[in-house]
Amino acid sequence: QVQLVESGGGLVQPGGSLRLSCAASGMRFSIFTMGWYRQGPGKQRELVATITSGGSTNYADSVLGRFTISRDNAQNTVSLQMNSLKPEDTAVYFCNAALRSVQYYNYWGQGTQVTVSS
Repeated sequence: QVQLVESGGGLVQPGGSLRLSCAASGMRFSIFTMGWYRQGPGKQRELVATITSGGSTNYADSVLGRFTISRDNAQNTVSLQMNSLKPEDTAVYFCNAALRSVQYYNYWGQGTQVTVSS
């Protein structure tokens, strides 16, 4: 079955950096659009960034210029480099895999906590 396992979360001071990784298994990783979403305390889950099978990227305005999404199709991983972190980036970050073909496939990881605080 499909598994998405996130890692790399933790506590970081404002202005610091973290790198999240998501390891995928049980799927043809290279054909999926991969993404990172987050859910802050008392908030709805929101898009952070996505990367298509062709490498095109899309970012939320709030993270543009600070976060970078990348993928390694040989290793079946997608990463999110987060720089200049702010307290408002505090959230549980979820890895997502999505594919629209004959039907719609959508998978989620279990999430990893990122806390930005001094």
